[in-house]
Amino acid sequence: MMGAAKEESEQEIDTPADIDWQMLNKSKFFFLGAAMFSGVSATLYPVVVLKTRQQVAQSQVSWIKTAFSIIRYEGFRALYRGFGTSLLGTIPARALYMAALEVTKSNVGSATVRLGLPEPTAAAIANAAAGLSAAMAAQLVWTPVDVISQRLMVQGCGNPKSHPNASTCKYLNGIDAFRKILHTDGPRGLYRGFGISILTYAPSNAVWWASYSVAQRLVWGGIGCHFCKKDYENNDNGVYTLRPDSKTVMAVQGVSAAMAGGVSALITMPLDTIKTRLQVLDGDENGRRGPTIGQTVRNLVKEGGWVACYRGLGPRWASMSMSATTMITTYEFLKRLSTKNQEVLAR
Repeated sequence: MMGAAKEESEQEIDTPADIDWQMLNKSKFFFLGAAMFSGVSATLYPVVVLKTRQQVAQSQVSWIKTAFSIIRYEGFRALYRGFGTSLLGTIPARALYMAALEVTKSNVGSATVRLGLPEPTAAAIANAAAGLSAAMAAQLVWTPVDVISQRLMVQGCGNPKSHPNASTCKYLNGIDAFRKILHTDGPRGLYRGFGISILTYAPSNAVWWASYSVAQRLVWGGIGCHFCKKDYENNDNGVYTLRPDSKTVMAVQGVSAAMAGGVSALITMPLDTIKTRLQVLDGDENGRRGPTIGQTVRNLVKEGGWVACYRGLGPRWASMSMSATTMITTYEFLKRLSTKNQEVLAR
């Protein structure tokens, strides 16, 4: 038993080195990123539609019933209503997000190491700061795209009585929605809910990236070593190094991302519900100006108590966990593909 403990204490896992901003071929990074994340968005878009429908409904309906209702009354294409607008907006938003993320992570990471902080602490701080700045930069594009695409998502609901305050204006497509919102509400209409979007996504991203950094270390320290291929190497200090293969690395990244995504979804769900209602619904007292945050919260509590703030939690939890898993594995793979000098990746 003592020998086994000693053997375990003398093993360490040689995980792949992190790839920072200076090591990337920027044009390749953004071009491949746009293509890869477009595919991820297309796969997960129906889940986002279900979440949005549940959040604006005045009564609690399961996501399964919501899905069947949409397909029955509106057809399968309704699950992709507003996707074109969302996709066009996602490309520049993702570019802003990735640039802000990598630049901040690189700069803050270097600064925290120079301050003498331990490497795990420095990595967590750098990831949190990177997630915060990336979310704030991307919201400049994402908020107008959200407003337009979400209006299209709830348009043509099979049961209008369940969405009595949904915008009564009918849109032909994303461009038509953009013109009508701009004509009716001005530029402020396109940025409805911008403040609460920042309050939702900035902390959410900070929590997610910090949680991901911590979760990855926990997974590697727990079960990760058991899935490493048996490629031991004894260094000068007598410590055996375990070298994980690419499949193990991706599996650990995926599990860590799903854990971080689930925690983030649970913490920020009420804010996301309020944000969605602000962007989609018209106010009773204010007409086209939309409800205030206070009115939105009061309406939610009146409809179903504080639990109403968690409507759509199931689809959002699933969406964020699946999105986080596919996003991080795609993102790490993208960074490795976009490295200027591929020799640095040689094991």
